[in-house]
Amino acid sequence: MNSDPLSLLRNMFEAAVGAALPAKCLPPHLPPRPKGRTIAVGAGKASGAMAKAVEDHWQGPLEGLVVTRYGHGVPCQRIEVVEASHPVPDAAGQEAAKRILALVKGLTADDLVLCLISGGGSALLALPADGVTLTDKQTINKALLKSGATISEMNCVRRHLSAIKGGRLAAAAAPARVVTLMISDVPGDDPCVIASGPTVADPTTSADALAILQKYAIGIPENVRAYLSSPASETLKPGDPRLAGVTNVMIATPQMSLEAAADIARKAGITPVILANDIEGEARDVALVHAAIARQVHGFGQPAAPPCVLISGGETTVTVRGSGRGGRNAEFLLALGLALNGHPGIYAFAGDTDGIDGTEDNAGALLAPDSLARAAAAGASAKAMLANNDGYGFFSAIGDLVVTGPTLTNVNDFRAILILGA
Repeated sequence: MNSDPLSLLRNMFEAAVGAALPAKCLPPHLPPRPKGRTIAVGAGKASGAMAKAVEDHWQGPLEGLVVTRYGHGVPCQRIEVVEASHPVPDAAGQEAAKRILALVKGLTADDLVLCLISGGGSALLALPADGVTLTDKQTINKALLKSGATISEMNCVRRHLSAIKGGRLAAAAAPARVVTLMISDVPGDDPCVIASGPTVADPTTSADALAILQKYAIGIPENVRAYLSSPASETLKPGDPRLAGVTNVMIATPQMSLEAAADIARKAGITPVILANDIEGEARDVALVHAAIARQVHGFGQPAAPPCVLISGGETTVTVRGSGRGGRNAEFLLALGLALNGHPGIYAFAGDTDGIDGTEDNAGALLAPDSLARAAAAGASAKAMLANNDGYGFFSAIGDLVVTGPTLTNVNDFRAILILGA
């Protein structure tokens, strides 16, 4: 290997992000121009960049509106780009969702709705169902984010409390043709989970949503319980005729990004081992498993001999008990560092491909064999900071945060552990 270990890990992350940029992955999937109008709508951290990619390649009239996270907007001429709050919804997202729903109503079979969906759309496309308030959704959202619930569980609840998700956006657009272009940020690439599936049939039920809230002991007001107990809260199910004119297309996935990163490793003479693209679980527990595999590689050459790099994706969770700063990737990396305890020849990167680890300003961080020693010299205790959910503070103390700014895409978390020979 000719390059610096940490530089190689950075280059792999950049390749993973680059493979999912809308300018690259969206244009080949644009549908034919319709006889009637073309209306582009959408939501997610990548929706602004997706709108720009559509504008740059669309031949013919075009109008529409997408909503993205604050700071993730892209200047467009024909598609309006609105910014709103993520991960907790706000009034700007609610107003944008109302306008998007109004835009797709009253269309004909000659019209086309181009729906641009990426991760983050659940919070950004916030239109509470009748009988549910924005405050209700904000409170429940905050509780779910701290509970350790998986993204599938959180989005099940969100779908059933929404007037636009769970297939309802597509139902409002009928009989127009709907083509949804999706960038997946969820384990398993389940289209009904990505942004809570505004154009996708939902096999889960309101009873499932209630069970999830009960599982995590999340208290809900009586109006929300009453709504989830009523038939009105049910989403559109598979086979619903209102979804007959919908085509859902996956244009970028975590697996595609992991493979792009693997190519960078191969060119550097490093054997890539893709563990999985859909790993879930508590970040610190996932870190323990990754550390064990890394030690097996270093000590026994299994499942590959050094030099090699373990690559994985997915979305871990953090059950927040402390008051520190830190997203799930910083939490993973700090737990990994403690488990490896300065093991020689092992370096790691963990980050979110959207450029924002949780709610912080970093994409992720880097770990080296001397990270814990350097932190200790700076007066930072790895164990105490992990107990306080303060991964951000730990890596900030040693100058190893990775800050990219918004990448304008989102294919979930990216982790790479580089194991060199003894």
